[in-house]
Amino acid sequence: MAAGRSFADYVKRKCYSGLFSAAEDYIRDNADNMDFRTSRVHRVGVVELQDATIERVYVSDLPEMKVAFDVGLQLEVLIKEDDYHYDETDVNYPWLRISCEGDLSKALDDWRITNVEPFDKKNAPFNSLSDALVPYIKNDELEKIAVSFLDEFYPEALEITERGTPPVWVDPELLAKRLQLKILSHRIREDASIFGQLYFEDTAAEMFDDDVGESKTIYIKGQTIVVDPMNFLLRNLGSYNNTIIHECIHWVKHRKVFELEKLFNADASCISCEVIGGAMSSATKKVTEMMEWQANQLTPRIQMPSGPFRAKANEYIAQFMKETNARHEVDVMEMVIACLETAFGVSKQAAKIRLVELGFESAIGTYTFLDNHYVKPHAFRRGSLKVNQTFSISAQDAAIERFCNPELKERTKNGDYLFIDNHYVYNAPLYVSREDNGQLTMTEYARTHMDECCLVFDMKVTSRHGSNYHTVCFLNREESDITFEIKFHNGYQNAPQERQIAMRQKQLEEEIAIRKKMTDDPEQCMELLLDWRKTNYTELGLEIDRNPKTISRIAKGETSTTVETAALICFGLHLPPVISDKLLSVLNCNLSPIKVEHQWIHEALSLKYPEPVWAIQKYLADYGVKI
Repeated sequence: MAAGRSFADYVKRKCYSGLFSAAEDYIRDNADNMDFRTSRVHRVGVVELQDATIERVYVSDLPEMKVAFDVGLQLEVLIKEDDYHYDETDVNYPWLRISCEGDLSKALDDWRITNVEPFDKKNAPFNSLSDALVPYIKNDELEKIAVSFLDEFYPEALEITERGTPPVWVDPELLAKRLQLKILSHRIREDASIFGQLYFEDTAAEMFDDDVGESKTIYIKGQTIVVDPMNFLLRNLGSYNNTIIHECIHWVKHRKVFELEKLFNADASCISCEVIGGAMSSATKKVTEMMEWQANQLTPRIQMPSGPFRAKANEYIAQFMKETNARHEVDVMEMVIACLETAFGVSKQAAKIRLVELGFESAIGTYTFLDNHYVKPHAFRRGSLKVNQTFSISAQDAAIERFCNPELKERTKNGDYLFIDNHYVYNAPLYVSREDNGQLTMTEYARTHMDECCLVFDMKVTSRHGSNYHTVCFLNREESDITFEIKFHNGYQNAPQERQIAMRQKQLEEEIAIRKKMTDDPEQCMELLLDWRKTNYTELGLEIDRNPKTISRIAKGETSTTVETAALICFGLHLPPVISDKLLSVLNCNLSPIKVEHQWIHEALSLKYPEPVWAIQKYLADYGVKI
């Protein structure tokens, strides 16, 4: 499923005639009250609607497959002179806000207009759905939305059971049944790259057959979740349960995305959750990432609702500390996580991450996987680590960082710090001891006072995964396709691993090749860059919230632009500095070294360009720069 369709485009195709007629009626009935501005006509006479353009479409969620949408319609109104002594005309371009409702399952054949009024650009309508009909969900709304989901479909999971009584775990098969979804266990792809598919419609689908060693066509009914059994064999029960609930969230939250896709593509049948390779358009990628982020964030909150999960965590901590006479929470946290894993039907890592999210910082030092083993549990003073910092690093990262970072090398050259248990530990009897076999190890005191004796490192994700993955990665650190760049805290930038150097070199060569193809013709540059990023003016306009026609006119030199808009174009195309510098130059939008806001934009162009536009805008807004 493409998952990048535009509801606004469909409204333009489906509703334009009716919207135009509504605008004609409004002008006929309200012309005397409309504030027409004209310097040529002495007295307004006949007013005629010549043309109308749909400039904005705002969409809000309604029950079932219904949506409400507000259309910002720009009119071209011809104003004729009423005084027969003159023969003058003028043109005005007022805007109307036309409110509508319709049913996606009926292809909006039933759409109707509920209100028409002048459009106030300063008070835009509320958007609860994106242009692709993905719900807007903020970080601080996730817990509330998860509780609302459970309250509607699995209310007993919100109960806080008595001490000694297991919690009511969310049985994924029962949840699917309540949503009238069927579950089919079947190999999907030979490489297990697709771990779950949600079929909305009856369809003939290609599935891998282990017996014959190739794909074959099988018939799958609509409202079916297909789960690859390799998900269970290669991972664990938690991942299997997670996949089913993940698909249930897609069914509840993203059915309108599918219905919109069907309006453009009658053959659409499913949402596929997979490891994706190859190029996607920026619009499709943005929509896919938004849906996956929502499902990924809501799934653990539904499996481990905050109230019952927090209550059981505190119960297990108290129980095990009493039974083992432990002095520190970290000493029992592995047992706590193991119990939570079983009680809520999740993985160890999911339970650990949920604990940290809910404020149990002693869980951070538990189940950290490095160099093919779990690092011994450890603890530290509350607040001494930021979310993107760690005491624990791999041996390879430790060696590379010490070689490349003069400050770390200076700190460790005299043996003041030793690399023990995946940490740089201060070499003193209070912190370092020997096991019976003579191997150095950290003392119990050191493991419970990491902030006192260990060096801190900053971490940054450098692979294709976005910043929304950071908290999860930094906590679990398991083997994956996530690549970390480790830097000694307050030290200099380190050189990445060899494979990262090779990847970056290849990327740099590609960027330089594109730069060499750029001329001093802005239109040639824009066409080249759009083709490079596999996008177009329409998708770029959606990305940066600008009219695609305006961007095209800027490229053609038909209109000038500001530094801010030119920078937005660079951010929307995720242009590296060597290319954005050239594009700004050909657009005559050079940054001034004496303007503070221009220098912040330069910082963002140099350091933030791979990030989403909204993240860059927030970054700049924090320094008083608005684009």
